[in-house]
Amino acid sequence: MHDSVPLLVTLGYIALAMAIGLGARGGRCMDTLEQWGVAGRSMGPVTLYLLIAAGSVSAYTFMGAPGWAYSKGVPVFYVAIYLAYLALVAWYFGPKVWKFGEQFGHVTQASAIADRYQSPLLGALSALVMSIASIAYAVLQTIGSAYILLVMSGGRIPLWAGVLLVLSAIAVYLFVSGQRAIGRTNAFQGVLMLVVAWVIGLWAAYLSTGEWGFSGVFTRLEASHPEYLRLPGAGGDMSFSFWTTSIIVSMLSFMPPVWTQWMSAASAGTIRRSASWLPTYYVVILPLVVVGFIGIYSLPELERADTVVLEYAMANMPVWLVGLLGAGTLAASMSSSEPFIHSVALSLSRDVLQPGLKLDDQHAGKLARWLIFPVMFLIVAPLAIWEPGNLVMILLIGLGFASQVLPAFLGMFFWPRASAAGVISGISAGFVVTVLFTVVWPHPLGLHAGFWGLMLNLPVFVLVSLLTRPVDEAVTLRFFRIAAPWSLKR
Repeated sequence: MHDSVPLLVTLGYIALAMAIGLGARGGRCMDTLEQWGVAGRSMGPVTLYLLIAAGSVSAYTFMGAPGWAYSKGVPVFYVAIYLAYLALVAWYFGPKVWKFGEQFGHVTQASAIADRYQSPLLGALSALVMSIASIAYAVLQTIGSAYILLVMSGGRIPLWAGVLLVLSAIAVYLFVSGQRAIGRTNAFQGVLMLVVAWVIGLWAAYLSTGEWGFSGVFTRLEASHPEYLRLPGAGGDMSFSFWTTSIIVSMLSFMPPVWTQWMSAASAGTIRRSASWLPTYYVVILPLVVVGFIGIYSLPELERADTVVLEYAMANMPVWLVGLLGAGTLAASMSSSEPFIHSVALSLSRDVLQPGLKLDDQHAGKLARWLIFPVMFLIVAPLAIWEPGNLVMILLIGLGFASQVLPAFLGMFFWPRASAAGVISGISAGFVVTVLFTVVWPHPLGLHAGFWGLMLNLPVFVLVSLLTRPVDEAVTLRFFRIAAPWSLKR
């Protein structure tokens, strides 16, 4: 299909997203960390619901997850477990994080860590480690966006041009409106993605089996390709151990944008209501994964698995629906890249450069806005153009690094005796192991590199904490009155 309609619809979506994002500012001054970073802590439950949902349903939902279904099979359902857990995390931890921010003035995850342990060094270390994970996630989304434009244009928009086009659009409204742009665009994108995913999935099932349902797809797969319906998957490379440890690492990764989203809420109750609704949105992944399974017998010679939904639609569906799919897929990738780029710039300014350069809040707020440009065009863009791997694997590597900050959260919510030295030692040890087992000896014994990092990280964290001086008791009490008041009762 070389019809220009799908491309025009997709490009039109980019223009619409820019208009929505620019309008989100509403005449407010965005030179403060409070406004640009957390939208003045003003978001209501519906906006927050769509912000969190759309932010976690990304290019891997429209491209990476169907691609894994196509190439591996049922191992892709690790995503369903991970997303279900995110809703539980938001319901339990979100209100506590919001109270930290509201009472102590935090605007980033790392600023909360620095405050809990009275250590700007630890805050900066956490910000840098989490930036690696966040950049990996942003690269994933950017590659997804560029592939959409590549496919929709029939190759006329090369990957590098797609990367620059999408990042430029995001840069404009993110600079102008900050977290408010993310909230407004994600609300629109969330509705679009949910509708498009189910229309495409049900339509593909009907074309494939003659039924407006999915059971026929799996019946056919069981008869012709049963290896796709059980571990270790069709490729034989997704063992029980790697699948399980990937889930564990994903569940233990408290990504910074989620923390920022919680602090953007109007109240703690707002977060709990939004979190209670989240599972109703995460069904968005099911129809697209089914399209990946359909591709196994419909597109057996597909060159790149991540494009299975786009290729199937372009070969079998009307041009207007293909255009909506392009817009929906682009919405998925943009809605997730925005918050990760935003959180990296915000945290580098607030938690690394502000204490290092002794900046006041006003200058730190202005710096955060300008930092999005080097983050996007000097780091994310070159990595996306380089294409370091398939989309889901990039995600898993990023989460492996993010999980190494786990000790900081254990000491914030569960263990008052944790010390700054213990957290720094644990993160450092886990980070080194994760790097070695990602780059030098990939995933020994079939266990995720991030899981190996945690196996050293956590014992080091506990041992060093017990051997070093704890944080001042007044600070610990200040946090634990919110995080775990039951632990203070004698």
